[in-house]
Amino acid sequence: MIRIAIVNDSMIAVESLRRVVSEVPEYQLLWIARDGEDAVARCAQHCPDIILMDLVMPGMDGIEATRRICAEHDCAILVVTAVIDGYAGRVFDAMGAGAIDAVSTPVLGSSGDAEGAHALIRKINAIATLMADKPVRQTVNRAPQVQGGIAAPDVPLIAIGASTGGPAALREILQNLPTEMGVSIAIIQHVDEQFSASFISWLNDYAPLPVRAAQPGDTFRANEVLVCGREDHLVMTRNGTLDYTPHPTELAYRPSVDVFFESLAKYHKIQSLGILLTGMGRDGAKGLKMLRDQDWHTIAQDQASSAVYGMPKAAKALDAAAEILALGDIGPRLVQWASKVKATA
Repeated sequence: MIRIAIVNDSMIAVESLRRVVSEVPEYQLLWIARDGEDAVARCAQHCPDIILMDLVMPGMDGIEATRRICAEHDCAILVVTAVIDGYAGRVFDAMGAGAIDAVSTPVLGSSGDAEGAHALIRKINAIATLMADKPVRQTVNRAPQVQGGIAAPDVPLIAIGASTGGPAALREILQNLPTEMGVSIAIIQHVDEQFSASFISWLNDYAPLPVRAAQPGDTFRANEVLVCGREDHLVMTRNGTLDYTPHPTELAYRPSVDVFFESLAKYHKIQSLGILLTGMGRDGAKGLKMLRDQDWHTIAQDQASSAVYGMPKAAKALDAAAEILALGDIGPRLVQWASKVKATA
């Protein structure tokens, strides 16, 4: 049984979410809160497995409530919001504060059914699968055109995988990088496809390097950041270009860091740098190990600076990371590594 709580000040949204939860036999509605402060108080009394958290509420909003709940309790938070346009930054701030993912609020149709229920149920079930391997939560104190990159078939690459807490971690890393690193950066972040364009735009507001969605047929370009822009898995193909694939279909979270890292281990000709950041579950650990076995340098975020110490912990257990670094040390380490690559090129 998955115990679920709803935090939302809209009566219509609450009713829509309540109907979705009530229709799945494996779900149990534990409580409903009308604002963030109420949710924090209720968690102290009865902590659910998953909280469906709205963002824009009177008093304490969903971001602050997420931050406080994640600091004290080992439950998962899924942002469920009806407001996307103009509020994308709030979605990623909430994910940086510890929310696992985000999805649109189901809408009650004329028949009384909640349109969008399938997407919500799929997210809840994916989170429940990840929670079977309980992580340790920690308290954590517009896109340019393709022409900006420099085409190179074998450009050195920094490949990064992230999940829960990833947006804030990626922002901290990218915002302090130089504009002429001489390497390419590719990112796999667990985020719903409907938010991917907003996520990329949000990163562009902070990163000095151009950030854009990876497209089929792309190659890695120096001084450019590519982000997986779909829920299908991003992969490198045998001919050195990028593509998307729905396979394997059974993975709990999409896009998969493991699938991307494993394709790089097979087909990227230059030993480069792989990084695994904060996140729930184990995605990316096996792939990072494959990269290390192919003589890539590998880094995993440390426990103290991780919002959720799941993915990096799994990488450490596999001896997949050559270095374990605090988040604040990862950006400078990337600059140091890129400078060394340029000097030996």
